[in-house]
Amino acid sequence: MALLKRLQTDNPADSLESPAKTSLASLATPASKSNNGGTTALAYFELKEQIHRRLIDKLDLTKIDSIPKSQLKTQVRDVVESLFDSETLHSDYNREQLTEEILNEVFGLGPLEPLLNDGSISDILVNSHKQVYVERNGKLELTNTVFKDEDHLMNIIDRIVSRVGRRVDESSPMVDARLMDGSRFNAIIPPLAIDGASASIRKFGTYKMVMDDLINFKSITLVIAKLLEGCVKGRLNVLVSGGTGSGKTTLLNILSGYIPTDERIITVEDAAELQLKQEHVVRLETRPPNLEGRGVVSIRDLVRNALRMRPDRIVVGECRGAEALDMLQAMNTGHDGSLTTLHANSPRDALRRLETMILMAGTSLPNRAMREQISSAIHVIIQAARLSDGSRKVICVSEITGMEGETITLQDLFVFEKMGLTASGKVRGGFRTTGIRPKFAEQLEAAGIDLPTDIFEQSFEPCWTEEDEK
Repeated sequence: MALLKRLQTDNPADSLESPAKTSLASLATPASKSNNGGTTALAYFELKEQIHRRLIDKLDLTKIDSIPKSQLKTQVRDVVESLFDSETLHSDYNREQLTEEILNEVFGLGPLEPLLNDGSISDILVNSHKQVYVERNGKLELTNTVFKDEDHLMNIIDRIVSRVGRRVDESSPMVDARLMDGSRFNAIIPPLAIDGASASIRKFGTYKMVMDDLINFKSITLVIAKLLEGCVKGRLNVLVSGGTGSGKTTLLNILSGYIPTDERIITVEDAAELQLKQEHVVRLETRPPNLEGRGVVSIRDLVRNALRMRPDRIVVGECRGAEALDMLQAMNTGHDGSLTTLHANSPRDALRRLETMILMAGTSLPNRAMREQISSAIHVIIQAARLSDGSRKVICVSEITGMEGETITLQDLFVFEKMGLTASGKVRGGFRTTGIRPKFAEQLEAAGIDLPTDIFEQSFEPCWTEEDEK
């Protein structure tokens, strides 16, 4: 309590002094009576800011770290309540809500905190300080969340990036970072963002999804799940492909859970977001340049370094540049069972993207040499997609079988067939097994992976029900 002793012993009758010497009560009353929504919102922010400012002025910041956060929150809440008692606030203001928002400003991320705590939200999209969208169940919706002004939004962005040792300013107006829970954060500010700072958060829930969850969501079938489990345990090199928001990272997390616990895993990411369950994991993260433009560490640098760390498995969060060449070479030189993702709309597009990324490494390899590297390195491509109804599904599992002339040959093992929409807008379709037995089946058998005998027989499993038709 020593931290807040000074504040609590102050005379409750002392009013807050703004530049215009306006008390909280005088500020609140006109705003609540105003019919102008903009004026009311501005007065509300001013009220909250003045309480926040007085609270910060009275805190002994040198002792904050020595007090447990839960205890500190309780003490601060008591003091905020005492500030309310010292003023005759208008009844139109929700006292509990205002107290909670002030606590969010002190300990959390301000207006974003309620959205981060909402388990039904998967994405938070801040278009400007006046407009915030969220994604629920694959659909975007506008929220009532706003920031006071551009400076308020910038303060929240700075608070996020500074926690992970990154920065965002005019000289470096774009940043990738992560929140404490592993959620992915991206921000871009003026002069690149014309209408003001913009930010996006891809949330990572506290619950770690497993394959059974995908089966229950009808994102995948039990048969496909069994095959993918066998591919990881059998040390096949797997590439997860898909568009933005299609669930690539979630699927990569789930697949990595099948890696045996006695193997050494090295993860390489731009912003660390993979949540591996094994204990023997070394996590590597890129570093942006400093103020002088030096000290940058790229994914390619980290992949090269990972090869010297005696890895059993290398997991690259996403291949998007020259590191693709080093990743393929690692797969071809004894690091079997590696996993990675990339952005592409189909397995064939994924192969084209890989060729492009190899060229980004500055090599002058002929097309055939590049394709031979790819065909010998990667065994399985898993294509994920977000459909029109917001659902995410594994729409294709393909095997790379080798080369025919100058072309890499692919064969689909499982595909999702879309047949239209139900009356409620749900996608009508199902998973079809093509009936092709993959070449790697013998490799899995040699590794002691027992797959059901009928796993590759032709079949069709619908993923919609009669309830969806209503």
